Amino acid sequence: MTDNTDEDGWLLISVSTAGAAPTLRVQVWRKLRSLGALYLQQSVCLLPEREQTVRQVRRLLDRVRQQGGTGRMLHLALTDAAERRQIVGEFNAARAAEYAEVLERLPAFREELARERTRGRATYAEVEESEADLDRFRSWMAKISARDYFAAPAGAASRAAVADAAADLADFEQAALSAETASSSSRPHQAEQS
Repeated sequence: MTDNTDEDGWLLISVSTAGAAPTLRVQVWRKLRSLGALYLQQSVCLLPEREQTVRQVRRLLDRVRQQGGTGRMLHLALTDAAERRQIVGEFNAARAAEYAEVLERLPAFREELARERTRGRATYAEVEESEADLDRFRSWMAKISARDYFAAPAGAASRAAVADAAADLADFEQAALSAETASSSSRPHQAEQS
């Protein structure tokens, strides 16, 4: 979600893992990517200055130094409005690509619910499996939203699509409950008719 504590503040982060454990490079890359860092060149990236990003980068740099690497976090301001718009646009483009992937994968989730309903397989087991899938989408969206510093326009459509998928799952769950209720209520009748 958007955090506008200091829209003009930026962090320039430079990290070198030369001489450190080989796994450190991957750890650094993963952490900076999870924060949504915009790479300007190899080992140099930019993040908006937010309380959370400052704290996370400090922790990362401490770990880098403890494991034999080096790193810096410089605080800066972008004074050129056009440059700032371009950088914000690059951040939003990166988030848009992530949101697009969510939107690309959600139809398969919804189609699976429709197929199972058509096959008459609206069951508790299918509901559980689908809930786990929906939880993964929600978790994925939470991670993207956490690094969506500038409210990329694609975020609203993705959140709406996940909400629609949740509504489909709620309908599917209701169908499973109805099927189970109908099945259990018909069993005593069958016994009486025998």
